[in-house]
Amino acid sequence: MSEFGPARAALADTYVGEDAVLTYARAQSARTGIRAIGPSGGACLRLLAAALGAKAVAEIGTGTGVSGVYLLRGMRADGVLTTVDSEPVRQQLAKEAYQAAGFAANRSRFIPGRALEVLPRLADGQYDLVFCDGDPAESREYLWESLRLLRPGGMVCFEGVFQEGRLAEPEVQDPQTQSVRDLVRDVRESDELLPALLPVSDGLLCAVKR
Repeated sequence: MSEFGPARAALADTYVGEDAVLTYARAQSARTGIRAIGPSGGACLRLLAAALGAKAVAEIGTGTGVSGVYLLRGMRADGVLTTVDSEPVRQQLAKEAYQAAGFAANRSRFIPGRALEVLPRLADGQYDLVFCDGDPAESREYLWESLRLLRPGGMVCFEGVFQEGRLAEPEVQDPQTQSVRDLVRDVRESDELLPALLPVSDGLLCAVKR
């Protein structure tokens, strides 16, 4: 992280740029007090969705639609984003963002509720990509559910794994940070996954299911 440096991180965030839809969705995120994935992380999600030719994507943590817009812009034209959030008000804001971005209503499926209660209802092996941006304390549970949901060759991505630098500070031992450390270790050591930790936004942990 320190070698990458803030100047290079800023360059990565400004390289692609964001249009009025994303700027507004990001402002809504700030207004509601939640953190959205940064521009470099969003561009990476779009790239990965396109590289996978993703038709079915599951998202944990709808937020106000920033990550969803990026994902939809990378997915196939007939792809469907299934997005889960415990706050219906946020999902309404995301729905407005998707509409403003020009996506038809049938391109997204909104499911309100806690992720660990909703995910078990989703079909096994039917998703090309699972993006996790929910409660960091539940990250390991998201991983196990993602492995079930993904097809072989599908990808799981976790946003915010740097925890604003806390991940790399051994003296920080709070339960949330420790849960993310456990996640990073589990992904790295899993025989089912081919992982990479990308230094974009606040850390994007990605892994392909073998």
